[in-house]
Amino acid sequence: MTDTIEIDRLQKRYGSRIALHELDLHVRPGTVFGLIGPNGAGKTTTLRTLVDVIRPSSGSVRVLGEDPRHGGVALRRRIGYVPGELHLEGRSSGHRMLSFYAQVSGSRDATATLRTGRELADRLGVDLSRPVRTLSKGNKQKVGLIQAFMHRPELLILDEPTSGLDPLVQREFLQMVREAKSAGQTVLLSSHVLSEIQQTADEVAVLANGRVVADGDVASLRLGSIRRVRAEISTTDAAAARADFDRVPGLGGVEVHDSDGILSISGTVDGAIDPFIKVLARFEVRDLTVEEPDLEESVLRLYGASAANAGAATSEAAPTNEPPTRRARRGREGRR
Repeated sequence: MTDTIEIDRLQKRYGSRIALHELDLHVRPGTVFGLIGPNGAGKTTTLRTLVDVIRPSSGSVRVLGEDPRHGGVALRRRIGYVPGELHLEGRSSGHRMLSFYAQVSGSRDATATLRTGRELADRLGVDLSRPVRTLSKGNKQKVGLIQAFMHRPELLILDEPTSGLDPLVQREFLQMVREAKSAGQTVLLSSHVLSEIQQTADEVAVLANGRVVADGDVASLRLGSIRRVRAEISTTDAAAARADFDRVPGLGGVEVHDSDGILSISGTVDGAIDPFIKVLARFEVRDLTVEEPDLEESVLRLYGASAANAGAATSEAAPTNEPPTRRARRGREGRR
């Protein structure tokens, strides 16, 4: 099956600055793909290339089986797009604006498309009778979401889609994404709100300095990350117990408190948790809490690991090691 989005060795230069370094990214049909990274990582540049707002300096891009540079109106009608910087102005009302979008979308009956738009407006809580220019930033963002979703496109490309939305509306948006996936639509979601990625994405790519530094499913990005641990044990020799835990590989930030034979231990385990558990098993365990890190903590560690590598590389040099995404893509190709 052909991937909905195929990006191979994509590079984008702005003068002497390279915004994207031979980026590889493949998105399977009917999935939600999360794209995360700090400001300047290359997320928006990547998404704008997919909708032909900007042109690549080198490499290849295919969206729904076509080159965005040649797909024209027919391809754009198959895509719902929310830009990262949404500008909606004018004297027309939200109703008239959505009516216009329903006419130009061309993929379904315009009346049915507009009816869907009004239903989405009710769900998101936006008054479409008001002139668009009078709407708040959050309500303009809602109109942007409605125009992207209402014609039920094959592909949704959403760049920071919940910017300016309150938490309740964000929750409704996540439900809209789940419904789109259930309907067989593909969603490419760029976000700074990592909980959105955790709750909706099937696969994730982490961008930093124009490169993919990690990719895979959400769970795989959490593997091997630090875990926060807290335990209470019974012991008559607190000093010896502390020495045992000090020798556990990967256990750091250890805090120990002794109270009447009950030793409280807290810290973080970086890597395998088995050595910590084996030491813990030598004692009577009164309480144990192991907290898996959320995606944000994992991603921040990936940023930190990649920053030095990316900074050391010149703008002309390729990374010393093959990026994880390329290994993953090669593995997928081998299974086809």
